Amino acid sequence: MTSFSAAVRSAASTAVIDTERLTLLPIRVAYAEEMAVVLSDPALYAYTGGTPPTTEELRSRYARQVAGSPDPEVVWCNWMIAVREEAPTGQRSAESFAGSLAGYVQATIGPDGDGHTAEIAWVVGTARQGRGIATEAARALVRWLKGQGVRTLVAHIHPDHGASAAVAKAVGLAPTGERHDGEVRWRRTGDQRPAVGGRAMS
Repeated sequence: MTSFSAAVRSAASTAVIDTERLTLLPIRVAYAEEMAVVLSDPALYAYTGGTPPTTEELRSRYARQVAGSPDPEVVWCNWMIAVREEAPTGQRSAESFAGSLAGYVQATIGPDGDGHTAEIAWVVGTARQGRGIATEAARALVRWLKGQGVRTLVAHIHPDHGASAAVAKAVGLAPTGERHDGEVRWRRTGDQRPAVGGRAMS
């Protein structure tokens, strides 16, 4: 019998997720060069720390993520966010989305009591912020995770990062009293309903 983690890992590696305006593409090393440009603005790291990654750093990072977590009970899920109206026409291959990548969403899923918890995150490059892309992509990620049977979601957000907090609220997370490395822990459990309205800038 296939384990939960093996089944989700297999599904995440091939799942292409469409929304009204976006396509979420399973991570590939080939996206590193374009994503290095998307993630090149130092302003993206004002709340998270760090500096823009180089193409080689992203290739190395993406190769590790494609290989998957060394812990068999933990699943790494990573998708690139592509804006379909900006993609060249043609077949739905990795190459057909060249020039349309806007950022990424990701989830780390692990066992939690009698269920599973996913820690989620989203990043949209500054050039495409202010269009609701992060919210739309995060909602698609949350729907996919729910479809896999993940009931609990968490995110860690800097207390001053209002745009990211707005995305978290839009997908049904709420701030808790917990902090980790200076970031607020947000959480959604079970059938909590996402908020309606509001437009995030991420």
